[in-house]
Amino acid sequence: MDNKPLSFKGLRLLVVDDDPDTRKLISILFELDGAEVLTATSASEALEIILCFQPDVLICDICLPDEDGYSLLRKVKRLDIEQGRITRAIALSAYVMDEDRQYAYLAGYQKYLHKPINLDELAKAVNDLAQLQQYA
Repeated sequence: MDNKPLSFKGLRLLVVDDDPDTRKLISILFELDGAEVLTATSASEALEIILCFQPDVLICDICLPDEDGYSLLRKVKRLDIEQGRITRAIALSAYVMDEDRQYAYLAGYQKYLHKPINLDELAKAVNDLAQLQQYA
């Protein structure tokens, strides 16, 4: 296994979660290593940000106040088609059943992590998706 330190310099991330502590924790984790991180508290706010920010990776809670993360990702995928781009996505959820994970993958998420968030797992997941993004 490659033990090279992960680098997020220049990576654009959008974190969508209605919990302020989660948004702050994830932001700090990636900003300290050079990523540009914007946050949103709802799906509607996230869509507004995506129109001009165009993140490389979306980190999204499934349970949001206005609509769920599945619906948000479907809208992001439609925008991607219109704009000719690919947004990689990580689902965050307190749901831990296999069916929930499968539903997230069917909705288009490439990674599914359960809460409470393991920061090492999240960093690895973002790194993996960022590597895919380079070849998109």
